[in-house]
Amino acid sequence: MCLAVPGRIIKIQDSGALVDFGGARREVSLSLTPDAGLNDYVLVHAGFSIQVLDPDEAKATLELFKEIYDPR
Repeated sequence: MCLAVPGRIIKIQDSGALVDFGGARREVSLSLTPDAGLNDYVLVHAGFSIQVLDPDEAKATLELFKEIYDPR
């Protein structure tokens, strides 16, 4: 099973972008989404941004993740 996770681009770098996933930050390639920009939400799979997301839909998905994950 494959999983793609939404995150927000917080910094554009030479090698791609730094993406925030609710506190966890990772370097991500933008080679498949060259039009993605700062503060855009992107769907990330295997270190690659594969789609630019609508901000409202991305935020709704992130809220669902928060509901599912309860560290207690």
